[in-house]
Amino acid sequence: MLSSIIKLARVDHWIKNVVVLIPVILSKQIFGENALVYGGYALAAAVAFCFASSFAYAINDIKDADADRKHPRKKNRPVASGSISKPAALAIAACFIVLAFGISIAVSYILTFIIALYLVLQVTYSIFLKQKPLIDVICIALGFVLRAAAGAVAIEVNLSPWLFICMFTICLFMGFCKRYNEMVTLGDTDTAEDHRHTLLLYTPDLLTHLITLSAGIAVVVFLFYGLNPATVARIGTNYLIYTLPLVVYAVFRFAMLSMRGAYTDPTDLILHDRPFQITVGLWALMTGGIILYGKDLTDWLDKLY
Repeated sequence: MLSSIIKLARVDHWIKNVVVLIPVILSKQIFGENALVYGGYALAAAVAFCFASSFAYAINDIKDADADRKHPRKKNRPVASGSISKPAALAIAACFIVLAFGISIAVSYILTFIIALYLVLQVTYSIFLKQKPLIDVICIALGFVLRAAAGAVAIEVNLSPWLFICMFTICLFMGFCKRYNEMVTLGDTDTAEDHRHTLLLYTPDLLTHLITLSAGIAVVVFLFYGLNPATVARIGTNYLIYTLPLVVYAVFRFAMLSMRGAYTDPTDLILHDRPFQITVGLWALMTGGIILYGKDLTDWLDKLY
């Protein structure tokens, strides 16, 4: 039963909530005098989002149990496979939402509002918005934006508009990659329609254009964020833009593997593709180093000229 609950909660998908911590790192709060306090608030916000997302997954699995049984992999989900009944899944989901709100209230009422907004978005998505092409992926992207906003609220900093746009567009990119991946994985038109009606309204050419557009905007906005005077003033350097090759490679590899159908889900790709993991790890190390020592390095180089 415990293993089924873990599957219902989709604990492996909790990695998505790392997004909550991004504002903490980029704002340098995690490196200041109150690092433990802000770090604790941010981790609490991430945990609250873990339970909130598990609630959304459980509701989604209850609603989509019949459709999931027709999917080659999703048929093994607890509700679809019958290892957890729908009433039991609903009770477990109620526990998730109580934990999410309990933790968020302890951190901030604004954080609680953001989580409530996220849950409304996710439930609405599960009920009918997921059947609306384009809007379905926009809803997914907005869910990640709310995660980033939660991280900013938890440590009482403003979310940069450039970071908001970058987060939104990169998540659009990943969402459209997921839709393309589903088309490749399911193959047969009838099977695709049974699993997700919107797949009939997408075409490979349309998704290719949408993937290219969203990825291009995300990369350009990342550069604008790195060159933004507010970012340069906070970090002390514009060296963040020099992580661009890693960003581009990660985006390209994600698109390549998704469009080949190498992985059945973006989370599966993130958790199992070693080159992608190494690239993200190197980017994180470089970004952390730039935030910590970028200004000192800039000052040192200036003295050489």
